[in-house]
Amino acid sequence: MRLPDHLTIRNGHLHIGQHDMVELAAQYGTPCYISDEERIRQNFLRYNSALREHYGAVQLLYAAKANGNLSVMRVLAKLGAGADVFSSGELHLALLAGMPPEKLLFNGSSKSREDLELAVEKGVRVSVDSFDELKQLSDVSKEKGREVEISFRVNPALEVPTHPKIATGLATSKFGIPAGQILDAYKAAIEADNVTPVGMHCHIGSQILEVAPFAKAAEVMVDLAGQISDLGVRLAFIDIGGGLGIPYNRETDKMPTPEEYAKAVIPVFLKGIEKYGIKPQLWVEPGRYLLGDTTVLLTKVNSVKKAHKNFVNVDAGFNLLLRPAMYDSYHEVVVANRADEEPGETYTVTGPICETGDIIAADRKLPVVFDDDLIAVLDCGAYGYSMSSQYNSRPRCAEVMVKAEKSAPMRRKESVIDIINTMQKLPWHEE
Repeated sequence: MRLPDHLTIRNGHLHIGQHDMVELAAQYGTPCYISDEERIRQNFLRYNSALREHYGAVQLLYAAKANGNLSVMRVLAKLGAGADVFSSGELHLALLAGMPPEKLLFNGSSKSREDLELAVEKGVRVSVDSFDELKQLSDVSKEKGREVEISFRVNPALEVPTHPKIATGLATSKFGIPAGQILDAYKAAIEADNVTPVGMHCHIGSQILEVAPFAKAAEVMVDLAGQISDLGVRLAFIDIGGGLGIPYNRETDKMPTPEEYAKAVIPVFLKGIEKYGIKPQLWVEPGRYLLGDTTVLLTKVNSVKKAHKNFVNVDAGFNLLLRPAMYDSYHEVVVANRADEEPGETYTVTGPICETGDIIAADRKLPVVFDDDLIAVLDCGAYGYSMSSQYNSRPRCAEVMVKAEKSAPMRRKESVIDIINTMQKLPWHEE
C-alpha cells in the first residue's frame, strides 16, 4: 500500500501530519473527517506554480462543489484562489471566505431568478448556459440598473476517459451551449441590454487521468475565441475548467502531474491566442486535485460478521461518503490502529445504512479486523462531506482541520435536534 507523503505510520498507528489518527478519533469521536491544512496549501501552490511557469496570466478558480467548508475556502482565498460556484450558497461562502467578486464565476445549467439576482447584486460574473438564461439575466440586470459581465459555457462535444456521470463535455451532456451555436450566443449577448460578454467557459469532466483531452479542449476554446474576437468581443478570460484526477488506487492509477498538465495545455493555449492576437487570462478550475488527498474519513468498527463474505460493519456509510455507492469509486482503507500489520483476511467494509449498496470498500486485504478497530478511508477531501446527507435520519459527522501540532473542529457534529429543527408541526395536527 502506498500512502501520500503527508500520511505516515508510526508506532503502528496511521498519522496525518503530526497527528496520530487514533488519538484524533478518541478526541473528536467517529465518524469524523480529518483534513490537513498544509497539504491543501502544498497542492494549491504546486498547481498554480506549474501553470504560471508557462503563462503569467493564470487565475485558479477553486471548484467549490468539491468541498464547501468555509475554513477550507479561507485557506485557498489567502493563497489567491477564486472560485467556480454552482449555487447561491456557494457564492455566499466564497465571499465570506474572502474571495473577491471578480475572482468568482457563477456556473450552472439551471439557475433560478434568485440566483441571477444575487450574481448581479454582488457583481459576480455569470457563465451563461442557454439563450433563455441570457434573456433572463438581461431582464434582471435591466430591472436593477446594473451591468453584468458574462461568459458562455461551451459544450465542446468531447469524449473523455472518466465515469459517464462526471463527463460534462459530451455532446449529450446537459451542460453548455453546443459549439456550433456559440457565435449566435455571443451575437445575442452583444445585442442584449445590460450584459457584457467578457469570457468563454467550458468543462469537460472530472477525475480525468490523461492530459490529451484537456489539450484538445484548449484547442477548441482558443479557435472559438478567435471567431468571437472577430465579432468585436474583447475576451478578458478563457476558462477551460478543471477535472485533473487523483490516484485513488495508488497501485494502479497513473495520474498526470500538474507539470505534465501544464506542458500539454499551455502551449496549445499560447499558440492559439498568439494566432488570433488576443491576450486573455487563463482560468482553470481545480477541485479534486486540491482537496482529494488532504482528508481521511475515520470510522469505527461496530462489528465483524462472517457470512458469504467477511463483513466489517463501520459507523460511516454512504450518508457520509457517497462516491463508492454512486460511482463504484475506489477508496483505500487502512486499519489505522494497526497500520503496520500484514494483511490477514479479505474483508468488505460496509456502512450502517439500510441499503444493500452501502459498501465503502469491497474485497480488501486487511489485517485481521476486530470490533472497535479504527478504519481510515483515504482521499475523501473532494466530494466527501459535500455530498453527504441525513439519510436514515443520521446526523452528519464533524469535520476537523489539523495544522502542524494544532487541531480544531471546522464543523461540529450534528445531533438529532439539527434534523428535527427544520421540521414544522402541521396546523391541523394541533386540533
